[in-house]
Amino acid sequence: MNDMTCSRRSLAKGAVGAAALAAAGGLGLVGCGGDGAADAGSASAARASCKIGILQLTEHPALDAANKGFVEAIEAADINAKINQQNAQNDQSACQTIASTLVNENCDLILAIATPAAQAVAGATSDIPIVCTAITDFAASGLVEDNDAPGGNVTGTSDMNPVADQIDLLHQLVPDAKKVGLLYCTAESNSKIQIDLAAEQLDELGMEGVEYTASSSNEVQQVVESMMGKVDAIYTPTDNTIASAMTVIASIANENKVPTVCGEVAHVEAGGLASISINYEELGRRAGEMAVRILTEGANPAEMPIETMTADECDLVYNQKTADVLDVDVSALTDAGGTDVSA
Repeated sequence: MNDMTCSRRSLAKGAVGAAALAAAGGLGLVGCGGDGAADAGSASAARASCKIGILQLTEHPALDAANKGFVEAIEAADINAKINQQNAQNDQSACQTIASTLVNENCDLILAIATPAAQAVAGATSDIPIVCTAITDFAASGLVEDNDAPGGNVTGTSDMNPVADQIDLLHQLVPDAKKVGLLYCTAESNSKIQIDLAAEQLDELGMEGVEYTASSSNEVQQVVESMMGKVDAIYTPTDNTIASAMTVIASIANENKVPTVCGEVAHVEAGGLASISINYEELGRRAGEMAVRILTEGANPAEMPIETMTADECDLVYNQKTADVLDVDVSALTDAGGTDVSA
């Protein structure tokens, strides 16, 4: 399995399309339409009617894309699956209620999208297989014993970013920056993991990282306004709360000529400057392929390592309109094969 942090790489390599991973799981005790009895050898049982529950934390482009990729993988496998789509609208208590409902419905498998959703589902059942996606570090979030050997009923795909590469990108685009605002939500533990990695890389490059936090989306605008005049650039990780407020963040930052380098492509589409971004649709598709192996082959989540995407599989993206507003030269990103995602 790949390490939990994406490998570093030169920007000159550009954006490389995501490649499929081949990670075979061991035989487990789950089959479609069953009650936990092994039936991996029966093709008819493998194609029997399955109930799949999906709990998505909130609506925003990255999580929506992961959901889409998962469903496409299920459909491509020709599984007769009844999928129950649920969205908690970024409400932790709703996550817990929905998780309990999906467990009580005796789903054959549950997909959890984003860390709070995964934690709610994992707390509701230790029997039903759980596949998760859009989670930075499964082990650090208490979802598995070890990312290489999960050891329970939870597995999935990680969206650990190539954070050091993203900070290198910031340094390339804003070489005179001295102070960088590190903006994240305190309610999201995986964001702090990325922020610490960003601060470490900034220090290596001779820049200072200054943390700015919000506990909810209602606080984001005020926090960003307080940053203006104090930082030369902003870094945003793959934080669900920050993602939902990215249009506001970009509007304030761009008006004040403060470039924002982002954790993923949706932030850039919303007005951020650039990113080396995980492809969330591909991330969800890989989670779907893991679910297919569990449902049709009896693969055991306990023995299925957490899958990641390397930096070479991430997408180099930029927003030309934002670059024009900021007077930032992004021609090197174009030369490196980057994609302009401005509307």
